[in-house]
Amino acid sequence: MAFIISYPSRIPPPSVPHPTFSKYRTRVRVRSEVSENSELASRDRVKTVASDNGGISGGERKSHVQKPEGLLSERLGLLYGDGYGTHSVADYLDGAREMVRPDGGPPRWFSPVECGSPIEGSPVLLFLPGIDGVGLGLTLHHIALGRVFEVRCMHIPIYDRTPFEGDWKWDRRQQGLLKFVEETVRFEHSVSPNKPIYLVGDTFGGCLALAVAARNRTIDLMLVLSNPATSFDKSPLKTFLPLLDAMPVELHMTVPYLLNLIIGDLVKLGVASVEEELPPSLALDQLSRSLNSMLPYLLGLADIMPKETLLWKLKLLKSAASYANSRLHAVKAEVLILASGKDNLLPSMEEAKHLRNSLQNCRVRYFRDNGHTLLLEDGVRLLTVIKGTSMYRRSRKYDYVLDYLPPTRTEFEEFFVKENGWFKRVISPVLLSTLRDGKIVRGLAGVPNEGPVLLVGYHMLLGAELAPLVEEFIREKNILLRGIGHPGVFSEKVETSLREMAKLDSLVVFGATPVSASNFFRLFSSKSFILLYPGGSREALHRKGEEYKLFWPDQPEFVRMAARFGATIVPFGAVGEDDLADVFLDYNDQMRIPFVRDWINNINGSVGRLRTDLAGEEVADQDLYFPFFMPKIKSEVEGIISYLLKKREDDPFRSIIGRSIYKATWGSKLQVPTFEH
Repeated sequence: MAFIISYPSRIPPPSVPHPTFSKYRTRVRVRSEVSENSELASRDRVKTVASDNGGISGGERKSHVQKPEGLLSERLGLLYGDGYGTHSVADYLDGAREMVRPDGGPPRWFSPVECGSPIEGSPVLLFLPGIDGVGLGLTLHHIALGRVFEVRCMHIPIYDRTPFEGDWKWDRRQQGLLKFVEETVRFEHSVSPNKPIYLVGDTFGGCLALAVAARNRTIDLMLVLSNPATSFDKSPLKTFLPLLDAMPVELHMTVPYLLNLIIGDLVKLGVASVEEELPPSLALDQLSRSLNSMLPYLLGLADIMPKETLLWKLKLLKSAASYANSRLHAVKAEVLILASGKDNLLPSMEEAKHLRNSLQNCRVRYFRDNGHTLLLEDGVRLLTVIKGTSMYRRSRKYDYVLDYLPPTRTEFEEFFVKENGWFKRVISPVLLSTLRDGKIVRGLAGVPNEGPVLLVGYHMLLGAELAPLVEEFIREKNILLRGIGHPGVFSEKVETSLREMAKLDSLVVFGATPVSASNFFRLFSSKSFILLYPGGSREALHRKGEEYKLFWPDQPEFVRMAARFGATIVPFGAVGEDDLADVFLDYNDQMRIPFVRDWINNINGSVGRLRTDLAGEEVADQDLYFPFFMPKIKSEVEGIISYLLKKREDDPFRSIIGRSIYKATWGSKLQVPTFEH
């Protein structure tokens, strides 16, 4: 696969006023809730100003548009560290052993030291633990979440007997867990009424979060529920409860259940502490040592729940599930459910389907190979899931520019190396660019270093050029391309009931933005590098025999907006898709199959249609489907494609076999010298 990027042309900006953006403020607050007379210790306002030279620069050209302050992408930085891989389940077990020591105190909130101080303007995240009540269920996620949330975790002491509801109307000391969390939510709302409040609930905590949301419908709540225990009546725990109640203390054989309840899949937990990219023999040895080191902790966990405590916890769980299930209709909050495919305690997969159909605004992400303790297992990155579902926001409405969190180093390695590294090895992409003097060179030296920049080009089948293009811009220029995408990519209506964390979510993590005039305006205002395909889905999902054909409107819509902001327009082209596969069942073929035609019409009817004002032009046909396969700027792109096609005819490394032989001979890290002959 080969790309060529033409020398950019800049459209001079007109003399127009630019918008102003307000600076963000945050509050620093300390609150103790150990005693019933807890008070707000401080509420000092702290103001910080974003750096004027943050982000990626390198050019002298100046735009007349003022960049908005408070961009998270600049304050965090591209490929910032998220801390994943630095903590394991052993850290959870070590902390739990310390925290289960009885102190006679009531439930309370604490902020883990690892979370540190979040960036200015971050929303509050309240973690509601599972049946263990320790509050350390986010141990693997503390650093990542602490960068962008004010994290508070609820701790329920081992011998605490606070009921779920309680009789708080007559005696404040008898308030239940529901009222305890509800008061905290209302307090945080009174401090920052325009910010959302995040409730992350693990099993029992999921029921508690739903109950709080049902009672506080006017507060902007965002719920993230990991294997919520609303399915208690359908689980083995319901059968186990009366048996445990009747069991003599001498025959208390609950340790196996206890370990499953608290720990889950031991192998998954152990893998979380194994270093990445180790040879198989070393990785196996490290996994073995990790599991052995956990055994003393696991044996000590039996002390967390004696029979009376476990019995109380199960009754508490039963009450919470019953309360939440009876009020699902009242929940207006935005809900994201994380469901495990190998949960041996709860039917989490079936319950996710039930909740998605019962709640007003619910989305599901399914983890096929994970167990009950999802948030403590390897490969689960909670912040990445939140980002991929566009659920991170700092105000009442999500802003695709101001609320966008840039990808982390872990996400980059996961997506481009682990998941798509094989694709890059097969196609061996080559990127070429044009310098000011017209010379074509390898790499991106001909691309400006400072935005706003608009890259405009050809969309290959299924967007095969996207990953190599985005990856190379990050690696070579430390620049993130903000791709403009079809609204269907972001629509909840086209989601399956159990969708895994997959490619579409990854597109959002790496900057994809739904096409709209307002999003264009915000991206240009922030001096972003914008990736636009005027042919849209009509090019990416083209029919048979339409390879390298551009489907552009006669009057490109982006030119006027680019001119207003003085943006540099960079045309590009790409070839190579016809070397990979041929379309054998396209849109026209599928529309002749009745049940497939109904599915296509249903999908496209739910997401709406684009460019309805261009009736009669081929580009107006933007229907989404899945193909099966074994002005001046437009002419420049067509010329680029013609040049690449001509050069490719003389390329001795055009075939996959030739590239593979070269890699095998000279090493996988050496670039194939294509187009150099």
